[in-house]
Amino acid sequence: MSARFSVIVDGIKLVGELFYPPNMASSNPILCICHGIPAAVSDPNDRGYPLLAEEFAKEGFIVCIFNFRGCGLSEGNLDLLDWTRDLDGIITYLTQLDGVDQSRISLMGFSGGAATSAYVTAQDSRVTALVLCACPAQFSIGALNRKPEDFLVQCREVGTINDDDFPPSIEEWADHFRQVSPIDCIEKVSPRPLLIIHGDSDETIPPDHASQLFAFAREPRKLVMVPGGEHKLRTNQAAMDAALTWLRQVNNIADIT
Repeated sequence: MSARFSVIVDGIKLVGELFYPPNMASSNPILCICHGIPAAVSDPNDRGYPLLAEEFAKEGFIVCIFNFRGCGLSEGNLDLLDWTRDLDGIITYLTQLDGVDQSRISLMGFSGGAATSAYVTAQDSRVTALVLCACPAQFSIGALNRKPEDFLVQCREVGTINDDDFPPSIEEWADHFRQVSPIDCIEKVSPRPLLIIHGDSDETIPPDHASQLFAFAREPRKLVMVPGGEHKLRTNQAAMDAALTWLRQVNNIADIT
């Protein structure tokens, strides 16, 4: 069972969907999945994240997927620092739902969504566990091998930036990406458990980014390098199996079948 929802952050409507476990308990762990920066025009027929949410819901989680501003059905324009406020607003919404165990709120982010999740978790004690998939260590437009001006053109082509007067300052917009660098905040995730998953054949974020993050992180932490894994880990069964096993363990639902 699933249900659409929307929240307002900074006057911008964010659209999401909740997926419920087949056997709801009085208090359920929640998993919020955070997508990355779109590299292509959104495909309304792409069932990637909904299918992933359905699989994790079967294991006892209430699963939330949503679109950050500038993406999918959500309003606004892509700005990575603004994404951190989006995620804060989503977490606030989730904590107010009936049937949510507020002592078991996990985030699982992918690429840019992973960077955002690390930044928010470091500052938000409501998050109790964190999974980073294909996460960059230092994050900037330059690290994506782009000039800010070229990346802005790409964002307009993809549809993540639609307003002609956005951003007001391209320099500040570019700096917002740099400010959300996980390596600068990863140590503050502790004492919450942290899982870092990365493909050893990632064509976008080099695998050594995972090693850097792991080195800076504090216990409890775990690193999983996926043999042959590329950047799009949400479609990699080995990566998602590792995430599910770990999330079940840290949320004390390892015996759910």
